Amino acid sequence: MKNDDIAITHVRSEAQLLAELFNDIIRENVSDKLYVAISSLHALSGGSTSSEDDHLIADEVATLEQLTDEERAPVLRALSYLLLLANITEDRASLKLERRSDDATSEAALDSLSHVLKSISDDGSNDATLHRALDNALISPVFTAHPTEVRRRSVLNKQEEIVALLDRRQYELAVGTTPTDCERALCRALLGLWQTRILRTNKLSVVDEIQNGVAYFEKHLLDAVPAFYERLEDALAVGDESWVDKLPSFLKFGSWIGGDRDGNPFVTAEVLESAFVIHSGCALDYYVAQLSKLIAEMSLADWLVGHTDALLDLANRSGDRSPHHNDETYRRALIGIKLRLEQTRASLLKPSTVQAKPAAIAYPTAQALSSDLDIIHQSLLHCGSSLLTEGRLRNLRRAVSVFGFHLAPIDLRQNSDVHERVVAELLERAAPETDYLSLDESQRVQFLSRELMYQRPLLSRYADYSQKTQDELAIFHTACQSQLRFGKDAVQNYIISKASEASDVLEVALLLKETGLLNPVTGELALNIVPLFETILDLQRASTVIDNLLSNNEYRQLLDRRGQGIEIMLGYSDSNKDGGFLTSNWELYQAEVALIEVCDAHQIPLRFFHGRGGSIGRGGGPSFRAISTQPSGAVRGSIRLTEQGEVIEAKYGSQQATLRTLESLVAGTLKASLTTSAGSAVDNRYILTMQALSKSAMAAYRSLVYETPGFDRYFWESTVVSEIANLNVGSRPASRKSSRNIEDLRAIPWVLSWSQCRAMLPGWYGLGSAVRALLDETPGVGESTLQEMFGKWEFFAGLISNVEAALAQTDLSIVYKYACLLEDQLTRDRIFASVAEEYHRTVHAVQVIKGVEKDQHATRVTPRSVYLGMLNQLQVDTLKRFRNDSTDDRLRRNLLLSINGVAAGLRNSG
Repeated sequence: MKNDDIAITHVRSEAQLLAELFNDIIRENVSDKLYVAISSLHALSGGSTSSEDDHLIADEVATLEQLTDEERAPVLRALSYLLLLANITEDRASLKLERRSDDATSEAALDSLSHVLKSISDDGSNDATLHRALDNALISPVFTAHPTEVRRRSVLNKQEEIVALLDRRQYELAVGTTPTDCERALCRALLGLWQTRILRTNKLSVVDEIQNGVAYFEKHLLDAVPAFYERLEDALAVGDESWVDKLPSFLKFGSWIGGDRDGNPFVTAEVLESAFVIHSGCALDYYVAQLSKLIAEMSLADWLVGHTDALLDLANRSGDRSPHHNDETYRRALIGIKLRLEQTRASLLKPSTVQAKPAAIAYPTAQALSSDLDIIHQSLLHCGSSLLTEGRLRNLRRAVSVFGFHLAPIDLRQNSDVHERVVAELLERAAPETDYLSLDESQRVQFLSRELMYQRPLLSRYADYSQKTQDELAIFHTACQSQLRFGKDAVQNYIISKASEASDVLEVALLLKETGLLNPVTGELALNIVPLFETILDLQRASTVIDNLLSNNEYRQLLDRRGQGIEIMLGYSDSNKDGGFLTSNWELYQAEVALIEVCDAHQIPLRFFHGRGGSIGRGGGPSFRAISTQPSGAVRGSIRLTEQGEVIEAKYGSQQATLRTLESLVAGTLKASLTTSAGSAVDNRYILTMQALSKSAMAAYRSLVYETPGFDRYFWESTVVSEIANLNVGSRPASRKSSRNIEDLRAIPWVLSWSQCRAMLPGWYGLGSAVRALLDETPGVGESTLQEMFGKWEFFAGLISNVEAALAQTDLSIVYKYACLLEDQLTRDRIFASVAEEYHRTVHAVQVIKGVEKDQHATRVTPRSVYLGMLNQLQVDTLKRFRNDSTDDRLRRNLLLSINGVAAGLRNSG
């Protein structure tokens, strides 16, 4: 592209800049016919704020639908990339707004650490209280590999390149430099993006997913997490030097990727071992690289700076004999640390290559590495060079404290039905007289409790076991060996899906005993056993199950010996698919309250693990609001929550976004733990109102989804659920069983399918009917109570805010176009009418709750809505033709391009 083609002024926005540069790229890389079609989309999205131009959009759709299948592909790609560029500029604008916000009541300020720390101080909490809270805190975002991130890593890399160039341009503009070279680099990046294949040609393997997850640590987290601690520590140290270098490492990441075996047969023992190796390699490579830089920086001469005896001893043991370093004790010590770390890397990752007499002794633990780095730190402090303890050394010490040799603990997960079958088979071989499957719950608990105390094993090396049982036991054995190899922190938790009884937990305890992860003699338990309550019924019974479990003497002894309390996971996805959005949220809330009461009665610490997804229907929404609106006592400084799919890129796709996400997580946790509002009781009128709303909402939801004749056919034919499986976005099958029953479908394709057709049904359906029923029963009083709840109860306000977000992404005109794919007109019209009526009821319900009259969800024509609308309508047309000829590779490609584009544009679709 010629220099005179780039006439960018300083006043142009980044959005305008990227749109214009991308338009130039399109013009040079497609035919004139396609350029006219694509560029006309810019005109349609150029600032109209009403739907008066709908006829223009309809004309454009008609034009695009006349294109051949080969011609459609560039248009679909262009629309997808325009949405990705919109995401970039919107995120950057949001971060800039937050940094500039001086309004203490703005949302940007309310979830800032400074605002929350001030609120804590205003509430009367002193520094000692904050110290105690942080000393016992654990905030753990856990990455999962659920297939809602449709973009390839190559596309994400291009996006990150564009963000870096925009940062550079912003700096050049700030210092008064004309950013011509930077803008040419942006053109190159955009051309590279355009010429990068957006679709995967092959399905992701689990190892691919592991590497994609680790990429976020390599690119951002290994640097950003220590930087965040440094910022927080420095902020707390103002006026209180007791915080200097004393902040505990309470913020730690986890991962399910490579350890989540529930419904995913591709997660094997070999894959799990690969996950540990990939994780460890990432952390160790980072430490070695940082040490190399520190060695270059620490060129301190002995006659210019002193050192402690401990440092001298460390240097003398380093093995460095270079005459150039004779008077550089700090450098020699660091060289020795690096040599030991390199030997550690070899012994952990490639043990077969380790020499019989290595040049250096590998570190046995990450704590041993930390101790050596502490010697450097203490010597600098002692000799008056405290400034040198900051920067790279400080961040490396923090990184080792947070990430160890394992990077992030890998959680294991499997379904309770599988554990039951494995235990039954072990007993069938070891004690044929015991028919485990025929035992009732009380008999199982009694039997399992007794077996946990016996030293003699059930598992025999001489017995023959089915392949499925061998595969499950291999996971446990690999976890045991990995703790010995990479440290106990490498794997800390075992999640039990579909937990519904105390025996489900005791079965896992027994399997841990049989595989070396529970010592029956000492009572030492190597993993936290975490029951996951997912369905509405299981949530309602959760407190009873946990009460039974904690009343079991044998199991309670194991928990007390481990000394970490009990962790309980709550599932947002299946409870939503089971009972609808409102009931799911309310049952989760009530389950937390009941579980807090039970654990307090048993005097055992409780930590919740929230299985949140990206979409509103799966517990999505801002992290700060989700954490800070938890019931009183639900956080207490500790919380774990999943980060899934496209949400990971949005939250951790850049250094700035990562730091902002970490601030939001910590601020929300502190607010929920220490502010007055976190401990306030909820008005009983609100409880009764929510119970009534939940009952009506669940009835409306289940009436549609599970009781309406033909609904399953409507879902499968009017959404892209069948085609999503072909998108190559993840390794996990879409359904738990080979059926078309809604009950067997995984929650992720369920939500993603409704998102694609713009119904967003899992995020709002049922609220409208519930509010109408309440108002009919208690006219006037019900309305005032709802408005009072919205103003005074953060949980309810957050719930309604999430409903608003889901409604804003719903477009009934588009939903109807998908509905028309259903050949059965009577079924189509009947079910669509139910959806449309409930949508309008819900919009009105939100207006009543907020006390407003204006329809805030009227369609607005914006660049994003135009691009999404075009993608949806092209998708409908392509879907119709693809189902008539599924052998046409061009139709299949275009369909997948449209699915990719819509998901990228919605951002929280799964």
